[in-house]
Amino acid sequence: MKTKIKKIIRSAQAGSEKLSSPSLAKAYSLAKKSGLFDAKWYQEHYGSFISEWHAFKDYISKSTFANVNPSPMFDTETYNRCNIDVYHQGISPLIHHMYHGQFEGRTFSTAINRWVPTDNLVPVETGTWQKQKVALVLHIFYADFVDKFYECIKAFPTKVDVFVTASTEQIANAAKNKFLSSGKASSVKTAVCENRGRNFGPFLVHFAKELLEYDLMCHVHSKKSLYSGREQTQWFDYQNQFLLKDKHVVTSVLRLFDERPELGIYYPTSFWMMPAWVNHWTCNKPFAQKYVNNWEIDIDDNFINYPVGGMFWARPKALAPLLKSTFEYSDFPEEPLPNDGSELHALERLLGLLAEKEGYEQFFYYPPLGRFTRDKSYISTSYYKPPQALLNDLQNFQVVSFDVFDTVLRRKFTEPDYAKYLLGKELTDLGFFDGPDEFVSLRNESELICRKERDFKGDVSIVEAYQKLAEVMKVDEIVALAWMNKEFLFDLEMSEPKDEMVEIVKQLSLAGKEIWFITDIYYTKQQIETMLKKIGIAIPYKLFVSSDLRKRKDAGTMWEHIKKLVNEKGLSFIHVGDNVRSDAQICGDYGLQNIHILNPLDKWAIAGFDEITKFNQPNENDVLKWGAQISHFGRYPFFGE
Repeated sequence: MKTKIKKIIRSAQAGSEKLSSPSLAKAYSLAKKSGLFDAKWYQEHYGSFISEWHAFKDYISKSTFANVNPSPMFDTETYNRCNIDVYHQGISPLIHHMYHGQFEGRTFSTAINRWVPTDNLVPVETGTWQKQKVALVLHIFYADFVDKFYECIKAFPTKVDVFVTASTEQIANAAKNKFLSSGKASSVKTAVCENRGRNFGPFLVHFAKELLEYDLMCHVHSKKSLYSGREQTQWFDYQNQFLLKDKHVVTSVLRLFDERPELGIYYPTSFWMMPAWVNHWTCNKPFAQKYVNNWEIDIDDNFINYPVGGMFWARPKALAPLLKSTFEYSDFPEEPLPNDGSELHALERLLGLLAEKEGYEQFFYYPPLGRFTRDKSYISTSYYKPPQALLNDLQNFQVVSFDVFDTVLRRKFTEPDYAKYLLGKELTDLGFFDGPDEFVSLRNESELICRKERDFKGDVSIVEAYQKLAEVMKVDEIVALAWMNKEFLFDLEMSEPKDEMVEIVKQLSLAGKEIWFITDIYYTKQQIETMLKKIGIAIPYKLFVSSDLRKRKDAGTMWEHIKKLVNEKGLSFIHVGDNVRSDAQICGDYGLQNIHILNPLDKWAIAGFDEITKFNQPNENDVLKWGAQISHFGRYPFFGE
């Protein structure tokens, strides 16, 4: 059966009537008859085709990598996400469902509107869009991508100039000869690049200033792996499809740039099978400081819109501060680079912000609806998950672990230091400090001293922090430990359940799942147990606290410990937490399954409410007013509650 399905896919991807197999024709007939493929609906969303048959082949080809839908009756993304083996084999989910999945009881769904843009950019015929001076900038590391890019250039709707940076002289020569034979390349310039700077460095070193002479530029590069390192082509296929290959999309992009001078940079919305947190800064803010200082860009937000993978269309004028700079290969970090956390990872995150700083707008293409939009809230689409859907995702695992703070427990006023502030107010009234801020600063500094004394290895407890505070202030240790207990009691009093999450924990326990809680915190294990009891956790569980084990999630040592335990048990495991680095990215680096959820502040920001709560120095009134609202809004960590 799988061999037959693969033949159907190859036939559709060949794009030729002569190569269209009888099997594909039968699949087309079955899809139409069942209502799973609606040619009129498909063309209303994804552009016109010379026949319904060609529209069907277009869907079959795209559906192996793009979240386009064949009709309102079938959701491509749901099928791929729920049947990951189908996705990894590059099989069209609709074909698999019709011939195989429905008889196995595989999960499928009607089309789901995970996100609907607030605007719809519809291009019009200006008559001048073909006169724009266009540069295609291609970085080719793998030789087989020469043919892939050639097919795109040959079908491009206008004449273009092509700039190629290649990993070898052979690739550079092959690209030049091939592209010039396309009939669409007016010129082809090539440069053999050093293995430094990834896809950004070469074109910035060799061609940056020349690109300023063009109305538009498109930057695409060869890509063969996802974030996980697993050899896949879907990410590149997705980017290339909606940047260079799709005639309807490319023509629309050129027209939109031509008729709307305010548009500065375009790219498709983030690849739908990337981690939900892909639009987060993760650990890259420190690496962005050089550009931030030069360009005076605000990077306060944690989640941002940017061309993931560094592939995009832009007006060179919108990126002028970057393109006008002079670069050498030595300006970029040497290989090997980490999966994340480098100047190059930071630079791609800055492109959209730079265009906006130059007075231009970003716009995007959202494949499920076939719409162009300026609506930046698409970064929330991966965080649409009703509670029952989250519960269903977790029920497939034998051990389910949860972070504690901002995952199952929320603070009434969101601000984690507010308990310290309340203690500071009390101690100020008693004459120990000049103000609560002084106490908070000294309390945190004492904890930091403890960490430095441990050379930032392992973790420290609240007991050690207050013992150090007693030493620094020259007060009796018994007095300081009494302060410690008050800080904890203030925090305990403000601890509230994230109701939906606590209910999910209970349901999983009733279903026989083993529940673990894993937290990086200075509180003692007994204190965390008290907090969990306060929010209604009254089920059997295992608790892993960094201050007790001297292991931390954000350092990887906790995950190393957890992985060993999981392997010893031989049980399937998944972790749920709100910290992008410690609960998701680093956890995943250790090969452990995880689901990232939004902490209240990030959910508030993504929803667009952060503009009314951006304070340089929030006072207590701000914390009491907005902190409570943010905490309540973020009670459930996804959209869709």
